[in-house]
Amino acid sequence: MHDGLAILTSGGDSAGMNPAVKCAVDYAAQKGYETHLVYDGLRGLLEDNIVPTTREQVSGIIHRGGTVLRSSRCPQFYDIDQRRKAYENLKRRGIGKLIVIGGDGSFRALNQFYNDFGVPFAGIPATIDNDIAGTDYCLGVDTALNVIRDAVDSIRDTASSFSRAFVIEVMGRHCGYLALTSALACGAEVCLVPELPYNLDTIGARLKHDIAAGRRYVIAVVAEGTKMGDYLTRWINDSIGMEARLTVLGHIQRGGSPTVHDRIMAYKFAVAAVDALDAGQTHSIMIYRDGTYGRLPIHKVADSKYEIDPALLKLAAPLAC
Repeated sequence: MHDGLAILTSGGDSAGMNPAVKCAVDYAAQKGYETHLVYDGLRGLLEDNIVPTTREQVSGIIHRGGTVLRSSRCPQFYDIDQRRKAYENLKRRGIGKLIVIGGDGSFRALNQFYNDFGVPFAGIPATIDNDIAGTDYCLGVDTALNVIRDAVDSIRDTASSFSRAFVIEVMGRHCGYLALTSALACGAEVCLVPELPYNLDTIGARLKHDIAAGRRYVIAVVAEGTKMGDYLTRWINDSIGMEARLTVLGHIQRGGSPTVHDRIMAYKFAVAAVDALDAGQTHSIMIYRDGTYGRLPIHKVADSKYEIDPALLKLAAPLAC
């Protein structure tokens, strides 16, 4: 008889979390596990917001964005006495394994929980920032990129109609992956990200040359981590002489129905997470690297820094100079 298995989502929400929840529940049941759902993330572990899974709870959720299990920020989880409450809640329900769908902060929290009480966990990377070390892909990224693409394509219509410049600020915390990929996919003229040095003088000379040659509008994509959205908009107005507007896409990037790619990635990550726990893995993170699915121990993920593919940076470098 297997220990019970509980599934939670933690940290910032992303499209793909719901498909991962459903697939993990379905596959774990096939393997003979009694599954539970934890609502409200880490806080739900502390407050015993844990319920046995029913078919109704995971029916009709695969197409929904966000997370039906909800999430939370929970600094109390870093208190050992609070974590002990969480352990007692799980122990009382016969739950001996956890799957957490979230980011590296959530993985670290569950690793501390494992070190304290020996409850094994498997992590599924889910964040639109795509900034988790060891994996090329996190759930929600493709959906977020498609949201950004739709927004930039719509803004381009207005830019061309009024011969204006538009600066579009996208999310990503300190990682420029979303901005970089979106700028390339949408044919932006300028892209500023933390990972690339940029030179406004050379950008300005390039844009002035293009305008003199007939360019009627400019699209610039900026990562929020550069904190350059407002400045670049004013700079284009003042230095280039083209009327400019700033659009901050914000949390719209986190929502939306998951794309086919995110749904399939969710399925493969969920199956891998259940298999990892079934094989006796205690603190592993599911990864996708160089076209191959695998897993890494938490320390290899938490102790490393995510780096964007150098080939992608090389492609985007001309947009920053």
